[in-house]
Amino acid sequence: MLTLLAIICGFALDFIFGDPHSLPHPIILIGNLIGFLEKKSRQFFEGDNSLMLFSGFVLVLIVVILTFGIPYIILYFAQKINPWLAFTLQVLMFYQIFATRCLKDESMEVYKPLIAGDLPMARKRLSWIVGRDTEKLTEEEVTKATVETIAENTADGTIAPMLYMFIGGAPLAFLYKGINTMDSMIGYKNEKYLYIGRCAAKLDDAANFIPSRLAAGFMIVATYLLNLDYAFAWRIFKRDRYNHLSPNSAQTESVVAGALGVQLGGGHFYFNEFVPKQTIGDNLRAIIPRDIIITNKILYYTSFVAIIVFALCRVIYLKF
Repeated sequence: MLTLLAIICGFALDFIFGDPHSLPHPIILIGNLIGFLEKKSRQFFEGDNSLMLFSGFVLVLIVVILTFGIPYIILYFAQKINPWLAFTLQVLMFYQIFATRCLKDESMEVYKPLIAGDLPMARKRLSWIVGRDTEKLTEEEVTKATVETIAENTADGTIAPMLYMFIGGAPLAFLYKGINTMDSMIGYKNEKYLYIGRCAAKLDDAANFIPSRLAAGFMIVATYLLNLDYAFAWRIFKRDRYNHLSPNSAQTESVVAGALGVQLGGGHFYFNEFVPKQTIGDNLRAIIPRDIIITNKILYYTSFVAIIVFALCRVIYLKF
């Protein structure tokens, strides 16, 4: 029960305070580790596709072992010293793993210059949270990219780590964050990352397969609670949930597209290379900056629905 309480406390701290910038953030450390390993791989194996593929596997193995092992060891010895010390450390770990408030705040940093008419600043702020090229995007494209990012990251920034917390505590949740961070850094299907990032991308697809579908279900409930068009959201979800290069990203994007009555997806430029993609949803109206606010409401309601459902499941499991 202490783990359940720690998850709820961590979720509440994230909801109230957001990203703890004053604390050393473990996700930054994970990113630094991935960057270091990628640099060393390129230093020794650049030009040999087979060795780059193998080095990508080794990179994944190292990150997986460390992201699970370090928090496990810390909590193991903390538990030996004092259970409440372990509880406190778990709360801090869960607080840092959750990214709900951070996602909302970062998306609003795009929204503010958009409504102020400062498109260059909106593009710049967007570039902080997406992988696509943003320099030439129109206001509508910036808005669409922001809505897509909130929708997709509702799954891998909140629901997925929450699910892994309830299953395996902080160690498993940090393991997931390591996998997800690898995918965001090297999991691209272009010439630069095709081999070194292939293992990371495949592992991320597997890790997000169930969470993304759960997130879509919770999101449909959220659209109902928000008095949005949940019936159309369900219809677009069933039709367009695979309209993406990833097997998982369109699961939640399709729900948001249906709830808002807008069309998401389509091709984008990544590292100056155009990547064609299918569209998601019907173009019933033009997307507008206010849709960012509505999508953030969907994010929050989805998170609350998820933590209630997961908590009830854990209580039932512990009782029986």
